[in-house]
Amino acid sequence: MTDVKGDRWFRAQGPAFAVALLALIVAGGTIGYVVIEGWNAWDAFYMTIITVTTVGYREVHDLSRAGEALTVVVLISGVGAALYTFTLLATVVVEGGLPKRLQKRRHERMLQALEDHFIICGYGRIGSIVARQFRRQNVPYVVVERNADQLQTAIEHGALAVEADASREEVLKRVGIDRARGLIAAVGTDAENVYTVLSARVLRPDLFIIGRAETEDATIKLKRAGADRVISPYQIGAVHMAQTALRPAVVDFVELATSADNIELAMEQITIAPQSTFASRSLLDASLRQQYGVIVVGIQRHDRRMEFNPEPDTAIQPGDKLVVLGRPESLKRLELDAAKVTP
Repeated sequence: MTDVKGDRWFRAQGPAFAVALLALIVAGGTIGYVVIEGWNAWDAFYMTIITVTTVGYREVHDLSRAGEALTVVVLISGVGAALYTFTLLATVVVEGGLPKRLQKRRHERMLQALEDHFIICGYGRIGSIVARQFRRQNVPYVVVERNADQLQTAIEHGALAVEADASREEVLKRVGIDRARGLIAAVGTDAENVYTVLSARVLRPDLFIIGRAETEDATIKLKRAGADRVISPYQIGAVHMAQTALRPAVVDFVELATSADNIELAMEQITIAPQSTFASRSLLDASLRQQYGVIVVGIQRHDRRMEFNPEPDTAIQPGDKLVVLGRPESLKRLELDAAKVTP
């Protein structure tokens, strides 16, 4: 009960109360000069303002004894009220009122400007690593995290972050799911990931969604909820360790080709546009090796079937994804050309 009364008292003594008090004093002084001295409203108001602000101007008209007494009252009460009001308003501006509102508006504008970005749900061990990889490759993303400490960590790492529940549809709309490139569900539990994937799939049936699973049962449920890919960190980690033990040279090569820090060699997927110059041509006719110095190691078709080490006469179909190996600058040039429309 005491806290409620204290809160009401604080609100009563806030900037609104101070402004109202100052306005009341100005109105009272104006009416007083009109009644006592018989001045018009403007002269009375002007006299009240120069008295409250203590600017030192002379009186508008000569004052009677009663007018002088009113001036003393207006001066004492008005100066105190003005000082109190300006102090409170300055405190609101300096201590976070205005800066927080401006920061919030800037944050909302940044969210509205996001396009072709990824939504990372959760900034734990998995989400933070994903975000770091995106930062290295200059991929736009936004983090949705419910834990305040992890959210602060994301912000300190330079991420655009929102403190909210990623499974709520209004939250996903706020972070631009309608303009997003994909969503990664990596929140605390399998159940939360399932709800997040389900909410995202309802809002965007065509969105590319990746879900993190800790158990086999969760993997099945995430796929049923609409995840395009389900990743089990424990399973991938175990497989990676086994491959490293058995084929260390192969693992070293793959890590070299897929590392974002490597400036000499990279592996990338290149999407062939429907009207691309490479569409409906064979690998040999496209001359990818001769023109770009890249090696096509695989082709993913529409049905997600992967053809490894394709023959030179293999046809490139519109919408195919070429898995190619080469220098980053060559891959970038090939990606731009693959998106061009045949004249």
